[in-house]
Amino acid sequence: MSSRKPSPKPRAPSLKLLAGVVQSINEGVVVAMNRFEHNGLRIRHVNDAMCHLAGYEADALIGQFHGELHADKDALPAMRRWHRDRQAKEPLTGEGHLQRGDGGCIYVTWTLTALTDDRNRPTHIVITYRDITAHRQLQQALINSQRLDAVGRLAGGVAHDFNNLLSVINGYCEILHDSFRLKGQALDELNAIHQAGQRATHLVRQLLAFSRRQSLEPRIIDPNRLVLENVDILSRMLGEGRSLELSLAPDTKTILVDPTQMQQALLNLCINARDATSENGRVTITTENRIIEPGLNRRITDLGPGRYVVVTVSDNGCGMDEPTRRVLFEPFFTTKGEGHGTGLGLALVHGIVNQSGGHITVESAPNQGAAFTMFFPAQDKPASPGNGPLVPLPQTKGHESIILVEDDDLVRKMVTGILTTDGYKVLDFTRIATVAQKLGAAEKAANLVIIDPIGDDVELLSFVENLRKHNPSLRVLLTPSRKATTLPNLVPNRQARLVKPFALSALLQEVRRMLDQP
Repeated sequence: MSSRKPSPKPRAPSLKLLAGVVQSINEGVVVAMNRFEHNGLRIRHVNDAMCHLAGYEADALIGQFHGELHADKDALPAMRRWHRDRQAKEPLTGEGHLQRGDGGCIYVTWTLTALTDDRNRPTHIVITYRDITAHRQLQQALINSQRLDAVGRLAGGVAHDFNNLLSVINGYCEILHDSFRLKGQALDELNAIHQAGQRATHLVRQLLAFSRRQSLEPRIIDPNRLVLENVDILSRMLGEGRSLELSLAPDTKTILVDPTQMQQALLNLCINARDATSENGRVTITTENRIIEPGLNRRITDLGPGRYVVVTVSDNGCGMDEPTRRVLFEPFFTTKGEGHGTGLGLALVHGIVNQSGGHITVESAPNQGAAFTMFFPAQDKPASPGNGPLVPLPQTKGHESIILVEDDDLVRKMVTGILTTDGYKVLDFTRIATVAQKLGAAEKAANLVIIDPIGDDVELLSFVENLRKHNPSLRVLLTPSRKATTLPNLVPNRQARLVKPFALSALLQEVRRMLDQP
């Protein structure tokens, strides 16, 4: 018979040890009484992590009901049912917003577990909280990005068809004006149709810019004109309760930026100002020239000396403190509540300004509003011309051979008609695949190809290469709706783009310019 003594029975952990274990947990822990009242479970103990999470001292939480911390009261009925149906079997989990003591709000996951005695009877309820606000923001940013991508795809598809329609509307307005020499009321009505078509063209480009589906091309623009062209959409973005005011210096220089990127920056800054202001708020856009003298840029991060155009978007909203200003342009940083911002808007603005060779600053203080100032190097070149009133179509007196490939019947008929009237010999087709079947050897030696580059890029490149075998000096004019297509097998001076919807006068001038190049 063995003489070994039986091992002593393990002692139950002391309350001090258990309290130390709870205190060492990184998640927020609440120990509550096992009685569900109107506002939830009465709190008996919390660890330091819970105090940090909720923004309260322990004394302020003990004795209160846990439901008072939940900003989403919809979770309480489910907790009550769990508690009523003998909660000792399975924990209850969920997620929602938690109201902090400083007025802020965080997004948490929570778990309710029953603490039982030796007879498996519930004595207390343990609730654990984990802060997943950052994860939630990343998730929301991904959802918003996917939604924006879907909108962009839809906008891109709609833009192609809509731009074809606008090309026909605006083009036939030019043809009518040139053919009938209308006067008086008839001319006024034709101009009204043309102006509506131009406005629709601008709205399509705004949609593509907002969805970031427009091709990005920096060019010389007049910032005042860009602001004025976007007044309507910016005002609608602010809503009826807020006003948009302009203070545009008449002598403002031009700048070299992508107009769609610049529009996106203005949209994001106005959205930010809208969210920072209350009803009857005021948002102001100002432009001016500014010279930074040598010696004023003392820090390496300061703007270098030179001439700049300054575009400022300011508001009379709630403003921000210094710690917020320091991290304002960081991706995913936002002061807005859950579901009201991803923290990407101002980061995008910062990237747009930097990519344009500019600089952005912000001045703000609590309850003093905010002013975002964008600096762009001033240019001495004139701005690219904008849309104007109807003018007579140019007479270029063409005689060369042109191949037109356009899938839209109305656009193809209109372009063929205007080029033929101007003297060109035009062969028109709906698709690339039908061109090779119908062209003879002489016709393949065309001087110019006008083509909408939709579909397979490989097919387009092969088509151009085959035509170049018959005419090495072939020119190609691409007429896309949005895509920035270029042909790598052609030198730059033998290819050009004319984005739809284009004016027929612009088409005739571009065709003549390309054919006249040596």
